[in-house]
Amino acid sequence: MPTQRNPWLALVALVVGFFMILLDMTIVAVANPAIMEDLQSDISKVIWVTSAYLLTYAVPLLVTGRLGDRFGPKNIYLVGLAVFTAASLWCGLSGNVETLIAARAVQGLGAALMTPQTMAVITRTFPPDKRGAAMGLWGGVAGLATLVGPILGGVLVDGLGWEWIFFVNIPVGIIAFALAMWLVPSLPTHEHKFDIPGIVLSGIGLFLVVFGIQEGNSYDWSAGIWLMIAAGVVVLGLFVWNQRRNTGEPLLPLGLFADRNFSLSNIAIAAMGAAITSLMVPIYFYLQAVREMSPTKSALVLAPMAIVTGIFAPFVGRFADRLHPRLVPTVGFTLFAAVVFCFAGVMSPDSSIVWFLIAAAIGGFANACIWAPLAATATHNLPVQLAGAGAGIYNTTRQIGSVLGSAAISALVASRMSANGLGGGKIAEGGAGQGAIPDFVKDAFSSALAEATVLPASILVIGVIASALFVRHSASGGRAASDKAEADTVAA
Repeated sequence: MPTQRNPWLALVALVVGFFMILLDMTIVAVANPAIMEDLQSDISKVIWVTSAYLLTYAVPLLVTGRLGDRFGPKNIYLVGLAVFTAASLWCGLSGNVETLIAARAVQGLGAALMTPQTMAVITRTFPPDKRGAAMGLWGGVAGLATLVGPILGGVLVDGLGWEWIFFVNIPVGIIAFALAMWLVPSLPTHEHKFDIPGIVLSGIGLFLVVFGIQEGNSYDWSAGIWLMIAAGVVVLGLFVWNQRRNTGEPLLPLGLFADRNFSLSNIAIAAMGAAITSLMVPIYFYLQAVREMSPTKSALVLAPMAIVTGIFAPFVGRFADRLHPRLVPTVGFTLFAAVVFCFAGVMSPDSSIVWFLIAAAIGGFANACIWAPLAATATHNLPVQLAGAGAGIYNTTRQIGSVLGSAAISALVASRMSANGLGGGKIAEGGAGQGAIPDFVKDAFSSALAEATVLPASILVIGVIASALFVRHSASGGRAASDKAEADTVAA
């Protein structure tokens, strides 16, 4: 029997870069006030430092997943990593906000090239019955990066300046590139014809929808914004119609959705993306504006969530392999929803921060029960030649969920502020770091934020329902055999 390259080494190499790109989704939030002051910009432009990254990250994912199938996930990952690292240097050297926005857009494109390849390599190098443990590490990194971003961002901004949230990517990117070159196998490629009409329709449709949702609150949800979103939905409808009629190789293989667990996993991960993104806004407003914490201190309140997620995710992933697919994620979503309702219940000006620390730790365990088992369930029955396509779909739904959550919570916080007699000012990402509020409005401010926090808790109920509907993995001997055969080709 030939000596096999350990797929865990390849996975460790990949998650270094994966951690970096997910970190950049949240690390900028606490730096926005410093960027605005240093580059002499206004908040509407500074928000685009994050929005541009999310937009160019979300829109191309369907295509970049297919590129990995065609040219090899290792090659596309390395190209994306090089683009991301170079763009990070450009970000740090930016002398004005317009340049920074452009650099962040390029960064997002690099991230879009990288992300589907990490899942695809797991799908193609680990057999289905061992994939949960691998997805445990992948999911743990995903959850950890989302939560660590604000902590690391606060430390770097307070200690070195906002430029260093980008400069820190350069040595990490170089190390990640070297590790991937050395440890990630060059997997067999699959001949694909690129679906040009599908690429154009999906790109235009996703751009219109994502851009409209991102900018809706900034434009007071004007008729033009709703028209843009509606046009995007129509174009996406045409895209699905085109894919259904495509008798060759569609960009979006609709047959993947015949797998019930794949379809439900996409619904659940969209709910998770929306809930995590929408939770962070009222929590950081509360901790910084009501409790008068610095960005670093406020981020540390949620540190137990990040720590517990990182510790438990690999173990939960390995354990989940032995159980019915619905059990672990259903428990995770239920527990996380309860934690978020708890956050809403203790968001008062004089509540004990200890309750937040305890709830955050429990939320970390809940996150560990969600990220890895969902990813493992989504990819369990994917044919190896469609691993990149499946990963692209999964990550696209997660990103769209995040954008929807961000837009919804911004609108809801503004609405609850008005309802509590605080005016209808727009709530924007990064605005939480602008200082404390007067004591006489803290009760009303806290109530508005607590009411808004019910939204992410309610969104998580969608995840509870979706994961509770999972069925046992079909005993697909042929597919499992093909997965194993490809894994066996990864020789040292």
